[in-house]
Amino acid sequence: MSETKKILVAVGTRPEAIKMAPVILALRQQPWVSVTVLATAQHRQMLDQVMAAFGIQADIDLNLMRPNQSLPELTSRILLGMDEVLRERSYDAVLVQGDTTTVMGVALAAFYRGIPVGHVEAGLRTGDIRNPFPEEMNRVVAGRLSTWHFAPTPSARQNLLSEGFSEQSVHVTGNTVIDALKTVASRDLEVGVALPADKRLVLVTSHRRENFGQPLRDICSAVRELVERHDDIHVLFPVHPNPNVATVVEEILGGNPHVTLTSPLDYLPFVAAMKASYLILSDSGGVQEEAPALGKPVLVLRRETERPEAVAEGVAALVGPDHEAIVREAGRLLTDPASYAQMARGASPYGDGHASERIVSILATGLRA
Repeated sequence: MSETKKILVAVGTRPEAIKMAPVILALRQQPWVSVTVLATAQHRQMLDQVMAAFGIQADIDLNLMRPNQSLPELTSRILLGMDEVLRERSYDAVLVQGDTTTVMGVALAAFYRGIPVGHVEAGLRTGDIRNPFPEEMNRVVAGRLSTWHFAPTPSARQNLLSEGFSEQSVHVTGNTVIDALKTVASRDLEVGVALPADKRLVLVTSHRRENFGQPLRDICSAVRELVERHDDIHVLFPVHPNPNVATVVEEILGGNPHVTLTSPLDYLPFVAAMKASYLILSDSGGVQEEAPALGKPVLVLRRETERPEAVAEGVAALVGPDHEAIVREAGRLLTDPASYAQMARGASPYGDGHASERIVSILATGLRA
């Protein structure tokens, strides 16, 4: 068919922007499709800087971020804002990515309007609807509302098939985060933060709701003990601005000469920090995917993960927000070269950098049939 198809691509947070950027760029190269990029701005500043790094601007900006907004407030604003957009303009498909409130809300709004949804990074599961919260519920709901399921790995595909989705609707594409990483990792990147050149760098991030409170306190106390035990390391900790994170991190690690606390790094400096690091401790889903591709061992600060492939491959390890486990496993990697080499093999189970091309091809077939 020669008719131009109209696709709306929605992004709300930094991880969504990173993982959707390659898809947006790949779609824009196609003559059969007109792409509209919508930003809910669930995370305002962190979203904007990632999109700028890839040369992408939002065509529609709902600008929904509010200080300390509740999940019901955010969800209702997404639904109302999206319904107005979808009522005013006709689209042949809507694309969402991952497991944020933006993903769930946009998919539901499209469903209400009878517009087919494509879910990028579909099929990730922990099996516990409240862990991680609210991400597990968000991706399950988005999956139920989707026509196309773009699964990053065979195990994600199997999750979807076991839930009753048809084989024809589930496609293993690889993860678009590897597409994005390969695009930028070869650039001459700088962290932009003064760090001691004679120390091994340990990069730490923690921002998930499930770790608010005592779990984050345990993570920070473990980091403090690590720098006390190992005088040849220095910790870089980009701190999420949420007061539930920033207040605790500053209380426990602020002023420590072996720890550098910064505001969240933009995407390109963060990639530079990952490349420069010796070891990464993180509860971020994206970091679990990116670090193995860069040959960096990652200790996952969560009790469960919907990304088990890196753990199975031996390039990541679940330690949870457990003080003793963090100190023990990080200490092992810092002192045992053989253990470190085994985890730093650069094995990535998440794709070959061509996921976006596969997604575009599947959409072309589905929309132009």
